[in-house]
Amino acid sequence: MTPVPMSILDLSPISVGSDAATALRNTVELAQHAERWGYRRFWIAEHHFVGVASSSPAVLIGQIAAATNTIRVGSAAVQLGHHTTASVVESFGMLDAFYPGRIDLGLGRSGQRRQKQQDKPKTQEPKPPREWREVDGVVIPTPFDLRKLLGLSQIQAAMSVLQQPEAVAPDFADQIRDIIAMLTGTFQVDGVDLHAVPGEGAGLTPWIFGSTKGPSAQLAGELGLPFVGSYHITPATAIEAVDAYREAFVPSERLQRPYVVVSADVVVAEDTETARKLASSYGHWVYSIRAGGGAIPYPNPDECEPLTDEQLEVVKDRTATQFVGCPDEVAERLHALQRVTGADELVITSVTYRHADRLRSHELIAKRWGLNA
Repeated sequence: MTPVPMSILDLSPISVGSDAATALRNTVELAQHAERWGYRRFWIAEHHFVGVASSSPAVLIGQIAAATNTIRVGSAAVQLGHHTTASVVESFGMLDAFYPGRIDLGLGRSGQRRQKQQDKPKTQEPKPPREWREVDGVVIPTPFDLRKLLGLSQIQAAMSVLQQPEAVAPDFADQIRDIIAMLTGTFQVDGVDLHAVPGEGAGLTPWIFGSTKGPSAQLAGELGLPFVGSYHITPATAIEAVDAYREAFVPSERLQRPYVVVSADVVVAEDTETARKLASSYGHWVYSIRAGGGAIPYPNPDECEPLTDEQLEVVKDRTATQFVGCPDEVAERLHALQRVTGADELVITSVTYRHADRLRSHELIAKRWGLNA
């Protein structure tokens, strides 16, 4: 079987004892290597007030595109609840003007989703419990209840400053349609034409990121846009999100058939024991996100005490679905993920305490996957 293309998703992680400036330089260096190793895309996540430095994807994308020559660079994803339609189209339109044909505009629901959850009635029909299972070599864990995060003071404080006072994020579907209208030059407000400069006519295709079979997957299908399923964050529901996207897909000028990218979290080393050691602080990092409201600087595995049974319970869905091992072991699991999801492309993220180990992880799997073959 010919391997599908592979791309990278990076968060500019800050390690314990390091700083944001170093993390950003590391990200640019990784992108330069990724281009040489044969990766198709290099995507940047958007996070705020935590131990990663990727808070402004458009700015970082510009730096990466300037430091590389051919690799596509994009967002994974712009959190639309924190941005206006105009700011997204103009900033990415500017990037496309500088680097035509190389910019990916990835869009996610963050902001709108939290608001709608808060507005839901408290009494809902209970859902049947899900069972931990395996499908053709792919682990499908029971879901982690993300609603537990919404009441954390850290989350509430961050949300309070990521929008202007009293601002209300538009409906996600409406905002996506407005972005498409601005890009195609058909955007109006109360009958008045508005033209984004730069932005209108830019060679940008919106990519929709989703974690469940809900609105994001449905919308991507209905609008004929490419879809990214986040197995690395929500392994319990990513496959059903992909299925829902395909079921809803309608051909468009951008796509005649569904295009699916699926993400995976990997740590690769020359041997299994080394890889497991490098990944041994991953659970601590995920626990900080779920218990403390935000990612801490990435811990040094040499200095971490083992997680307690109670802490392990909080992160077991993520640790069990992280692909850790030698190149052959990780490639086998990635092939299984691609086979089960039917993904047209895989995007991997790899976080380690030492930047050299992160570079090596991406290099080893690129060679094993045959990216430059």
